[in-house]
Amino acid sequence: MPGMEDSHVELLRLLTSRLERLSVDSYWARRASGLRGNIVKVLEEADSGLEVSRERLDLLVNRSFEILRQAAREIPDIENLLKKYNLE
Repeated sequence: MPGMEDSHVELLRLLTSRLERLSVDSYWARRASGLRGNIVKVLEEADSGLEVSRERLDLLVNRSFEILRQAAREIPDIENLLKKYNLE
């Protein structure tokens, strides 16, 4: 299953960059910060040739997507903002 772990590791690299982009004003940015720390540890382990369990990779990937989903919900709808400020 090395190919599967490789794809998870690459996905974690992508998710880490997305988590870094969350607004510091976001409630979810603080949670993302801790998660990014865990992901960096796993990436360092993988890069040094250590085996990382599939369960650990799955947990980090799933948690990353959950935080990104929650953060996306905080983004206001542009259409509603335009209407609110009569900028349509």
